[in-house]
Amino acid sequence: MIKINVDNEKLIDELTLVLKLFYSDIDIQNLNIQFFVKQEVNNLDIKTVAYSSLDEKKYCSIDKIIDNKFPERYKKRYAKLQLFYLLQDLFPNKILPWGSLTGIRPTKLFYELIKENNGDYMKAMNIFVDVFKVTRQKAQFVKEIIKNQSHVIKNQNLVDLYINIPFCPSKCYYCSFISEPIDKCYEMVEPYLEALIKEIIQTKEIINRKSYLLKSIYIGGGTPTILSSEQLDKLLNVLDYNVNEFTVECGRPDTITKEKLDVLKKHGVTRISINPQTFCNKTLREIGRKHTSNDILEAYKLSLNYDFQINMDLIAGLGNETLNTFKRSINKAIQCAPDNITVHTLSIKRGSNLKEYGGKTSFEDEVVKMIDYSYSVLTRAGYKPYYLYKQKNMLGNLENIGYFRDKVCIFNIDSMEECASILACGANAISKRYYELDNKIERFANLKNLREYITRIDEMIDKKNNLFK
Repeated sequence: MIKINVDNEKLIDELTLVLKLFYSDIDIQNLNIQFFVKQEVNNLDIKTVAYSSLDEKKYCSIDKIIDNKFPERYKKRYAKLQLFYLLQDLFPNKILPWGSLTGIRPTKLFYELIKENNGDYMKAMNIFVDVFKVTRQKAQFVKEIIKNQSHVIKNQNLVDLYINIPFCPSKCYYCSFISEPIDKCYEMVEPYLEALIKEIIQTKEIINRKSYLLKSIYIGGGTPTILSSEQLDKLLNVLDYNVNEFTVECGRPDTITKEKLDVLKKHGVTRISINPQTFCNKTLREIGRKHTSNDILEAYKLSLNYDFQINMDLIAGLGNETLNTFKRSINKAIQCAPDNITVHTLSIKRGSNLKEYGGKTSFEDEVVKMIDYSYSVLTRAGYKPYYLYKQKNMLGNLENIGYFRDKVCIFNIDSMEECASILACGANAISKRYYELDNKIERFANLKNLREYITRIDEMIDKKNNLFK
């Protein structure tokens, strides 16, 4: 039995995430935890008591007073830490590489700690390890990523443009995005593009009015290359910007043709993604893909003729894959030698078929070995980590990591570190306005439903204009 008593409802979800770090594989029937958080006028009072319901032995009692002068995020932080310390005492054999961290951006916390400690990287790293209980290995990893991001300019007058294409050839079993299989909504593609182009044109007016400088363009999804070459040409015609980084996610190899690559090159696209996820044909079938590993290699070979910077995505934990299966995939990707390789840990997301209907995943201890192996073999091959993020319900509470050889993806860094404004167009696209002085982000999310997005496009344009007024 677990009792969490708080007078601040905002803490419930945060504390639940801490509980999930420990209880995904531990029997809690004989455990009683009473966790009290009380907000007084001048301070936050945290008291925790835990005991076994069998012998009523008291394990731990912690009191923590936090002065009200601290920002709200500090109160959440210390409440979570107190609960984490308690559970760590109760389950000392539970290994958690990221310690108490449940948020999606460990690097962002590290940046905060550096600033709070007057630029002292070593002190920030020690706090990461000693207070937040991140392993020394992961803390060193974050420090390395921050070093590899150091050349990225943070300025509220520099912005990125994101465009969402929510259509795919089929639905992967792990996917929770709003993307729809094209055969189920083909009649909506043209109306969607019309609404999207209208939004892009209005967004360009914001860029001009605010005298923003565009750093990058990123077209994601979904699978943008599910569109025909004519539809791609129509969309890209509106994006008449000369930027150094222009990414289009090609994703599925079965959507890549010479005609489409010609269109991308014609419009100044500099970077594409071809995402195997795995090179195991059996797993590809199980996750809902309609192509083979050979199709991936053929699409990659075709793309090499265009001098694009190319990224490949792989996922650790798919199906019943073992470490050896994953090794073959990562080794094959390294043989291809793309400019970027992104290694994701499988996340069991709400709304995915994997979550709703069940499905195969690798064992968590195997996934830990997969992630460790990928770092080892990629760095030996000359790749360096440059961005990282976590998601809820990831196997092993692990992470997603982007690696580069010579050139990073600026948009990925801006998006994950939230150090630039992003003007986002399309269904479920989230615009972010970055305020450099306050290090603050304000957001506006477009509607998820495709029909609502199309019919209510003017409303969303107005709200985005209000965000960037």
